[in-house]
Amino acid sequence: MTHRGSRVLHVGSLARVEGEGALHLTVDGGTVSGAELRIYEPPRFFEAFLRGRSYTEPPDITARVCGICPVAYQMSACRALEDACGVTVDGQRAALRRLLYCGEWIESQVLHIYLLHAPDFLGVDGAVELARTQRAHVERGLRIKQAGNAILEQLGGRAIHPVNVRLGGFHRAPTCGELKPLAERLRRARDDAWETVRWVAGFDFPDAGLDHALLALAEPGRYAIDSGTPTVMAAPGSCGVSAGTPASLPIRQFPVYAFSDETTEHQVPYSTALQATLGGERYLTGAMARFAISGRWLSPLAQEAAREGGLGDPLAGAVCRNPFRSIVVRAVEALYAIDEALRIIDAYEPPDRPYVDVRPRAGTGHGATEAPRGLLYHRYTLDADGIVTAATLVPPTSQNQGAMEEDLRRLVQDRLDAGEQDTDAELTALCERGIRNHDPCISCSAHFLDLTVDHVRRSPPCP
Repeated sequence: MTHRGSRVLHVGSLARVEGEGALHLTVDGGTVSGAELRIYEPPRFFEAFLRGRSYTEPPDITARVCGICPVAYQMSACRALEDACGVTVDGQRAALRRLLYCGEWIESQVLHIYLLHAPDFLGVDGAVELARTQRAHVERGLRIKQAGNAILEQLGGRAIHPVNVRLGGFHRAPTCGELKPLAERLRRARDDAWETVRWVAGFDFPDAGLDHALLALAEPGRYAIDSGTPTVMAAPGSCGVSAGTPASLPIRQFPVYAFSDETTEHQVPYSTALQATLGGERYLTGAMARFAISGRWLSPLAQEAAREGGLGDPLAGAVCRNPFRSIVVRAVEALYAIDEALRIIDAYEPPDRPYVDVRPRAGTGHGATEAPRGLLYHRYTLDADGIVTAATLVPPTSQNQGAMEEDLRRLVQDRLDAGEQDTDAELTALCERGIRNHDPCISCSAHFLDLTVDHVRRSPPCP
């Protein structure tokens, strides 16, 4: 069928994404009239069954939301509950939290790069096939991931759903001697991470661009991971700003407690995940947003890698808006997390106590951290006895879902406008690549692609 025909592409299940989802794309007369990213996993009701629990429990409960990024849920929960109780965790306890988060960034970003995303650029179906043809690359990725897992195991007690995190800090703090082997392993991983940046920077990237507003935490002086202020970079063309001057796009900030005032969640009929808008508009959070907003605060090593990887100079306000190049940004972030972990270990001195006391009180607390896929917001309301009476969790994938759908719509529309005669299978493959650019964390799974194509046939007009 020519590109002027009408057709419906339905991807029954998406491969190489973390969770269960589908895509429904409608092309009508050369125009992409609809793109629906359908998340069909059963609702998990975490916000509901957190109600009535003790204020000490959400960090452990919410870690079960995701097996790939449990630390993000633990840290956002801790920040929100400590905010409600009027407690600040600082010093070496805060440094250990950041170190634990670095471990998660390393293992999660590298998992995406090597096992989920790189096969798209190398013409293979998955990591198993990639290991057959480029074994050395896959082994390098696994070495880096193991270094991240080692941090989680040492500080968290285990790599998946860590058990050593608690309000106020940790149940137990490590000794300097226990961190020394981590440093030795991370130094080797840093060399591997450099090679990863060079490797992915050499991929063939299609021309593409996103013009959504960007949202990420920012913390002057260091790249935001476990804390910061929500910061918005306006979309190109907004506020009278030219799309050709990304470094001069206006930036504004709002406090974490205003997150629910600035963003709005809404239900769509085809998805069990809520979608979110910022000021009524789609927006994007995640690696590209962090790099655009906070790239100047990457470590010198990571800044050098960004320049060598073709992302531009972070000190000059470099912005990456090509979602296909997000794999390079994630590689730079993995290198940064290794560099930052080494810095923290080098400066570490065990705290006198592994945690500070957090006493309950009535109130509402807000917390946000940067999960590998973007800003993760938690809000809890407690009564005087520390019982949770209300809970709100806003994960990055739900925030990005609207932007992802627009990205897919535009991706296919550009192909049609260029006169490309793509088959349904080719368009499907293009859309799957577009989805994996954003690394959606629906939850962990990997399915074979089940494609159903429904061609819409129209009756000829009456004479």
